[in-house]
Amino acid sequence: MGRSEPGGLGPSAVLSITGGIVLADAFTKLLAVDRLAPMHTPHPVIGDVLRWTLVYNPGAAFGLHLGPWSRWIFIVLTFVALGVLWTMYRQSVPEARLKVVALATIAGGAIGNLVDRVRSSRGVVDFIDVGVGAWRWPTFNIADIAVSCGAIALAIVLWREDAEAERLAKLAADSGASSAGAPASAGSGVEPTMAREQHGAS
Repeated sequence: MGRSEPGGLGPSAVLSITGGIVLADAFTKLLAVDRLAPMHTPHPVIGDVLRWTLVYNPGAAFGLHLGPWSRWIFIVLTFVALGVLWTMYRQSVPEARLKVVALATIAGGAIGNLVDRVRSSRGVVDFIDVGVGAWRWPTFNIADIAVSCGAIALAIVLWREDAEAERLAKLAADSGASSAGAPASAGSGVEPTMAREQHGAS
């Protein structure tokens, strides 16, 4: 069982990956809200390179913002993205395990941030703060990490699929050209023989 499922993984395995990410994201956000207040107060972990800093992001991952309607725009876009991910999952072949894991990982991250947007108008809870001095990466969370890692893995898988499709198409084209040339070669070998026989008869 599961071998014929997309990616060779049954629904329970896919839900475990997605659900695990959602739970881990929610748990760490609860800890951040409880222990890192007030907002914008850095808590050093590894000097200035890694800090815990509580912020609320009304936009998308890594601080992307689209104005006062960001919350609702990103809620809609998240549902659309989840629909696309579901379609890609259902169309995956049993051998595409890494692809299905990547899709489940992206879905887990997307749902994690969706919960925040639906629950509060303040936005998504971010708390992972990395950088050096004034050079800081936009604060992020576990869900953002899941979406980013899943997207990178999915991009690699899709690139490999395209490369394999091109390779197979080239092989098919070469095979077709060889098959088309074979009868002509055989016929060209018969004609001189017939000509020699006719010449001998005369």
